[in-house]
Amino acid sequence: MMPTRTKHEVVRSLAEDLEQEQINLHAILTSLDEAQWSRPTPAEGWTIHDQITHLAHFDFLARLSVAEPERFAHVKSSIDDLSQYVDSIGPANLSRSGADAASWWTREASDFINAVIEADPQVRVPWFGPDMSLASKVTARIMEVWAHGQDIRDSLSIKPHPSPALPHVARLGCLAFANSYAVRGLPVPQAQVRVELETPNGGLWDMGPQEATDRITGPIDDFCLIVTQRRHVDDTAIQTQGETAAEWMFIAQAFAGDPGSGRHPGQFTAHA
Repeated sequence: MMPTRTKHEVVRSLAEDLEQEQINLHAILTSLDEAQWSRPTPAEGWTIHDQITHLAHFDFLARLSVAEPERFAHVKSSIDDLSQYVDSIGPANLSRSGADAASWWTREASDFINAVIEADPQVRVPWFGPDMSLASKVTARIMEVWAHGQDIRDSLSIKPHPSPALPHVARLGCLAFANSYAVRGLPVPQAQVRVELETPNGGLWDMGPQEATDRITGPIDDFCLIVTQRRHVDDTAIQTQGETAAEWMFIAQAFAGDPGSGRHPGQFTAHA
């Protein structure tokens, strides 16, 4: 039996995976010329520049939530409409060059990781939804970097390499099952769902009761693309069994906030 890891070790490991995901995305950014920063991404109205300034700004807010929660609370209380606030970040930073946007994000991403490493691993972290554990906060940032990075990769037609982020994103997606219904004002089904996903190294990632009759199977990257609303389920190799499993894959949402518009079927070539 493997020894149980301490919370400090869990947070450190998550921080390392987050840093690796940041490095992967930064390597793409360094190859861009200034014109490419204005290239549109599959997120309607968002350019590559918007994606990176969004990550930079919310890494800044994430650091505040960990290291300066009173200051974060002040910022949060000043926001009347979170969706409008999110959409305002890109336009507010249009004066930054692509290189400046990348440097800004790199600084904020590093500052967030440093704040996480210095924090008490037992701390509860405030955010725009319910407070969360420090480990959950880092996991949420992993999902954000991976998902917004996917928009950039799609814009540039870059096929991603296997990522350490995938199991973390898949877990968040599963944990957000009830939230996917709640944000749409829908009743949360009583049926439980078993998720069994193939990993890039030929292994199996799973979550949910083994006896559940509703099941989801397929590649882990496709599942992550669905729960972050970067692919419509019809453009993936994900298979469902049972009414609840099928319905969930149409409305899955691993992130907080209002329901996203997601992607429409046929927008991308189906995963072979």
